[in-house]
Amino acid sequence: MRPLIASIRLAHFRHNYLLARQQHGGRALAVVKANAYGHGAVRCAQAVADVADGYAVACLEEALQLRAAGISLPILLLEGVFEAAELAEVQAHGLWLVVQNREQLAMLLAAPAAKPYRVWLKMDSGMHRAGFFPADYATAYRELQESGKVDAIVKMTHFARADEPGCPATDAQIAAFDAATAGLGGETSLANSAGIMIHADARRDWGRPGIMLYGATPLPAGHAANVGLKAVMQLTTRIFGVRELGVGEPVGYGASFHTERPTRVGLMACGYADGYPRLASTGSPVLIDGIASRVIGRVSMDMMTVDLTDIPQAGVGSTVELWGDTISVNDVAAHAGSIGYEVLCNVKRAHFRYE
Repeated sequence: MRPLIASIRLAHFRHNYLLARQQHGGRALAVVKANAYGHGAVRCAQAVADVADGYAVACLEEALQLRAAGISLPILLLEGVFEAAELAEVQAHGLWLVVQNREQLAMLLAAPAAKPYRVWLKMDSGMHRAGFFPADYATAYRELQESGKVDAIVKMTHFARADEPGCPATDAQIAAFDAATAGLGGETSLANSAGIMIHADARRDWGRPGIMLYGATPLPAGHAANVGLKAVMQLTTRIFGVRELGVGEPVGYGASFHTERPTRVGLMACGYADGYPRLASTGSPVLIDGIASRVIGRVSMDMMTVDLTDIPQAGVGSTVELWGDTISVNDVAAHAGSIGYEVLCNVKRAHFRYE
């Protein structure tokens, strides 16, 4: 078999969840949307089923996948519903839902309710992507409260710049949220991963840790607040070809890299069709038989080339860590002008092994 392996360490996922909940205080929904950021939603959810307070997914399809696998804990639909017919499934499967605009509110108010809904009412406190504006929030809250169709309303918002330490935008969003919800009862939820890690004022009743569950920090490189996270995915492959090149020789498509010295080039099984970012290319870090090296040349669809010159013992069959315990997925993403979230979500065609 092609030797590209995504090892998913479920014990690390569990460790990160417990760490996130402890730092946040209160309760925490494990965010397992987008197939658990590419890690496998069912397996990750099962790994914390005995300790989690619930889960958060993007949409109904993701929630139904978890229910079909026997997950019985609360599941929140972060995008809410897209049409009124979905509310019957919400009721049938005991799901919680976000209401973030007037259209979703109208759907809920008009729908039959054999049992009450659990609603997370979202405020646009400054991100300007989704949610009720602060001036409209109390009205929406009271409409839900007076409808007789909800058993509880969790007040929530989402941060735009919580991953920028020292940026005043998050404090401004918290202040806007608190002012607009003054006098409205019920629990609150503000903190995403970055909020949990560095914004103490955002730690309220419910946290919503996402990327930190997978062992990747949302914070800038070098920031100390990684709270002991462990990488859940270790992506590895093997060298399956070696060639010796002299000085000034091109490597790969477009001849974007030329050797500056006699160079041993290793060919490994991974490319952008597997989810490795094409724009990472020369300089992206790798670990070859435990020794740091780099990608050279452009990333191809199925293959990549790496520098073996200073690792004379490496050759065909050598193991390469693309990211995991030593190589940070954030560093790989930075070489591609991207973020760890995107890189992890894009992994495919690898053999997934759960440990």
